Amino acid sequence: METIPLTQLELNTTGRIKEIRCNSSIKRRLLDLGFIPNTPITPIMKSIAGDPIAYEIRNIIVAIRAQDADKILVSR
Repeated sequence: METIPLTQLELNTTGRIKEIRCNSSIKRRLLDLGFIPNTPITPIMKSIAGDPIAYEIRNIIVAIRAQDADKILVSR
């Protein structure tokens, strides 16, 4: 399986979270939102400027900045 940054996952394509490489405060916040390893995640919408990106994870929609999403590794 290929591991890529979350920002490279195409819209409406599901991947699984493998690793979060953010600093501890952002990582804690992402974990609280459900960004837990092996959880399916799907990018569903980009803003007009391309940042932030909305993701569906655990039946909720969360928008995060591309600079943070780039530090989340997923397998597709």
